Amino acid sequence: MHPLIGKAKRVVVKIGSALLVEPESGRLRETWFTSLIADVAELRAAGKEVIVVSSGAVALGRRDLGLKGRPKSLEESQAAAAVGQIRLAHAYEAALGRHGIVAAQVLVTPSDTEERRRYLNARSTLDTLLRLGAVPVINENDTVATAEIRYGDNDRLAARVAVMASADCLVLLSDIDGLYTADPSAEPNAAFIADVPEITLEIEAMAGGAKTTGVGSGGMATKIAAAKIAVAGGCHMLIASGRVAHPISSLQTGARATWFHATATPKAARKRWIAGMLKPAGSLTLDDGAVNALRQGKSLLPAGVRAVEGAFERGDAVRVLDAQGREIGRGLVAYSAADARAIMGRKSAEIAEILGAIHRDVMIHRDDLVLD
Repeated sequence: MHPLIGKAKRVVVKIGSALLVEPESGRLRETWFTSLIADVAELRAAGKEVIVVSSGAVALGRRDLGLKGRPKSLEESQAAAAVGQIRLAHAYEAALGRHGIVAAQVLVTPSDTEERRRYLNARSTLDTLLRLGAVPVINENDTVATAEIRYGDNDRLAARVAVMASADCLVLLSDIDGLYTADPSAEPNAAFIADVPEITLEIEAMAGGAKTTGVGSGGMATKIAAAKIAVAGGCHMLIASGRVAHPISSLQTGARATWFHATATPKAARKRWIAGMLKPAGSLTLDDGAVNALRQGKSLLPAGVRAVEGAFERGDAVRVLDAQGREIGRGLVAYSAADARAIMGRKSAEIAEILGAIHRDVMIHRDDLVLD
């Protein structure tokens, strides 16, 4: 296993349609798929949490609907996705089930990773599924997404999921084994690039224009775009060939791959984003006990909040103040201003009774908090 995968605690694996589905028959590549799931099970056995981002719904569904070739309209694509998502989910459920692993289908749209409130919901759902031992299988919700609000390719979707989930490593399985100085199919002397410590304009130029297969929608340009998202979020990313059996474990036996190196950990990158990129929409004033608890690495509980200022929504950034009004940090709040006022000073066990529901038992989780 590659050292960076070996060190990773949480891994995202992205599989494209061209690898998963036979282009002529529109059927799942059963033998290859079985070997891939065996690799996922091996990662799990090594103590790693695994998230799968899988294309293939449209490619699988079009056969059942009698569609030849790539769907020509958004409506046909959405219809094929509606049929194919059932087949895709069943395939993962059956294959993972043979290893005693529960599969969980998660369909997302761009707003799930771009709007902070939905981002927190999606992040919390993934954390819970992983904690309970499931493997989330994620795809874009093609049945409802419009052309204007689609990711358009699962490379960038996988990168955004990896950052949202604070993954340590993103594996993009492709029909090519990595990045070359030029298109190797057109330039026999193109040199392979094993490591990319920084994504420069020169690196982007090497990717050229995005190329698509008969069933997929990604190319090297989209993979470089995904790498920029991933490494900025503290997640290492690799491009490896999926045209081999056991594509992940083959990396352990010397298979080539291109690594894009993150310069910060996922947690550090996330905290930098909270501290420097988000405009606070309000503030929470704490008592001395809560301040001390935060200094010890604890989350902020409603009981420690003495005042709420502003008109913020769940997932917004807020300033965190001590009893003297001095800013001691910033964080993403788990409750709206109205709900925060209702539960401030109260025990977490009382939240459900006061609000009629409970989102989280903390006001700000420690992973969403940056202290000065």
